Amino acid sequence: MDDSQLIREWIAATARTLDTVEPSASLTDLRPLSTITADATVVGIGTSTRSAHEPSTVMHRILRFLVEENGFRSVLLEGDETKSSELAEFVSTGRGDAREILAEARSFWRTEEILGVLEWLRSYNEAHPADPVRLVEATEPADTSWQDSLSTIERHLAESVIEWHERTGDRIVYWGGLAHTVVGPRRLVTQSTSVERQRNAGSYLREHFGADYRSIGVTFGNGTMPHEVPDPPEDYAEHTLSAAGLAPYVLDLHAVAPAPVRAWLSTPTKTRLIGPSYDPANDAAYHLSGQSLDEWFDAVAHIPTVTPQRTLLH
Repeated sequence: MDDSQLIREWIAATARTLDTVEPSASLTDLRPLSTITADATVVGIGTSTRSAHEPSTVMHRILRFLVEENGFRSVLLEGDETKSSELAEFVSTGRGDAREILAEARSFWRTEEILGVLEWLRSYNEAHPADPVRLVEATEPADTSWQDSLSTIERHLAESVIEWHERTGDRIVYWGGLAHTVVGPRRLVTQSTSVERQRNAGSYLREHFGADYRSIGVTFGNGTMPHEVPDPPEDYAEHTLSAAGLAPYVLDLHAVAPAPVRAWLSTPTKTRLIGPSYDPANDAAYHLSGQSLDEWFDAVAHIPTVTPQRTLLH
């Protein structure tokens, strides 16, 4: 048996396939995540794209699991600090209209999937008034100089989580983009001809919280969003994750594994990273690289095929 087949068979034997990707379903299939998340202070859930339906709904299910099963009580929803206070008020008190607030937010928040998250948080708080979940009220970085803007943003994201934890003592779910949530002290972000290397938020959080910061990556193989995204190149982690031939699944990267599998997990690789600007004809030029799967993540939720996100309707 060659190493590639051994790795595929290990994934098939170790992964827990998901019964569904829809947010309101039973969470029984996610209970294996407790070995990773039960003792964590902060869990980062990062997606390789914000333009597809299934990654958002799987993240929603994981968020529900962390709140309902593991006792997390704050959520940092990364991406639009200007709207976070209004949305925090909605989640806490029901004041305001989440749909109207999102309609004025950044484009990747203007989706039915994000609205569903906020409405679920509000309904949870209505049902648990003595033990509510709070949305982190993020602020913009004070230093937005061009020369240091990307590094400043990464550090600021981490500081927002750290300061909120110090103020509230809450266990926090950090919902964001994969490039920010991975443990990435040496991560390399490639978007077409743009190449960026900065230490990221996840690396600062691992430095501060140690093993109490856990990273879950949400990856996918191919699909439509709305561009057609082809099968991943062979040197991408998603190529092997999809080759296992499973329905959507979660995989504990700390699970016992034979030496060839451990070598694959610890060898530097690439993973998809698709932002608002994407050229499917140049698919291989949109990725995260510079580190290995088991450096970036504690667990992966992998979705073989995705469909478009649902644009917010007014």
